[in-house]
Amino acid sequence: PKLAEMPRDFFKELAVFTILKKREYPQSNLLPRLEEKAERLADLAAPTNAPSPPRGSSVKVLEAGIVGSLDYKIITAERADDLFTWLKEHQYHYAGDEATLDFYVKKHWVFTTMKIDTNQMKKNPDGSYTGDVTPTRFQFTSDKLVYPLKITRLSIKDSTEALFYVQAPSKTDLPGDFTYQFQWVPMLQNAQGWYAKGIFGSHELPGQADDWIKAIKDQTPALLQHGQELGFNFVSGQRPQPNKDGRIATTLEWAKKLTPEDIKLLRGEAPYSEKVPDPDQGFTPNDLRDPQKANQVYKTIQDRLEQYRKERPGGYLVREAPAEDLKQLKILAGHLKEGQFVTKIRKTFTKNEMNDDLLIIPARLGQAEDHSEYTEVLPTSPP
Repeated sequence: PKLAEMPRDFFKELAVFTILKKREYPQSNLLPRLEEKAERLADLAAPTNAPSPPRGSSVKVLEAGIVGSLDYKIITAERADDLFTWLKEHQYHYAGDEATLDFYVKKHWVFTTMKIDTNQMKKNPDGSYTGDVTPTRFQFTSDKLVYPLKITRLSIKDSTEALFYVQAPSKTDLPGDFTYQFQWVPMLQNAQGWYAKGIFGSHELPGQADDWIKAIKDQTPALLQHGQELGFNFVSGQRPQPNKDGRIATTLEWAKKLTPEDIKLLRGEAPYSEKVPDPDQGFTPNDLRDPQKANQVYKTIQDRLEQYRKERPGGYLVREAPAEDLKQLKILAGHLKEGQFVTKIRKTFTKNEMNDDLLIIPARLGQAEDHSEYTEVLPTSPP
């Protein structure tokens, strides 16, 4: 792999970029309270001067260097016992056994080891160190998109939550019972009928999600039945709860095929959110003290609200983030690519679910490909 330092706040800005939007409608604070309210659519500091590997070891150091605050080595090994010994002699903290290493050695995986470069840290009076560890990009070619879940198991007591951001030519999912479709499909089904006709053109749901519902209509009963058998029951507006074995269903958090407008947003050339107009603009509570003037004020506000409803029957898509975070979205430019699909997936893994590596696959059910997008809060979305 090729290693490169990533911006320190890379994942923070990814989180900002993928905040779901909400539909909001103009509201008046001056009209009587009977006025309709808007819809609620709602590791590791260690010395780097370690001894050389013992003679005869199958461990080979292919590359060594520093990326950000991390001192790294890219290595290969033909035997798990050699690798286990090498890690110990070089004072790396490895909580697993040789069998786990052998799982990857037999697959001819390349390993990257890392230590914090203490020269870049602040030493405290008690001998500990304080500092930031920057995200690191690993770039390599592979026939499949694999997350090394098995080796992650070593540092887990009972369970761990993972948040995947996947950029690929198409929407992605997790395989088998790890799929988010057990939650995504019923969430879409339950959202049908909530929106006024015409908001999304010929579609009933945002993100062309109803196309996906139609494409899998013959497979949906079996999907939902299997989800119930697993104890992955969907409840509108709630996060999935653990089943009897402590397993939690995977959820789709955000998904979109990136457009030129998205790239402009990263560069600060497009708005992050729409702005809801204020029907009370130009008026104050003092204007309502005169009964004659108050009637005219009410009429003007009502006319404005009616105009907004006609122009934007679906309301306005809004979201909020600190101004400084919006300025820093530019660090994503060059990494996120126009035409690529970004899929954000949340999964809590129990230790028993981490006995093998995780394959990330194209989002599909049978022969049907899932192109549906998820960028705004649905009436059935969890908090």
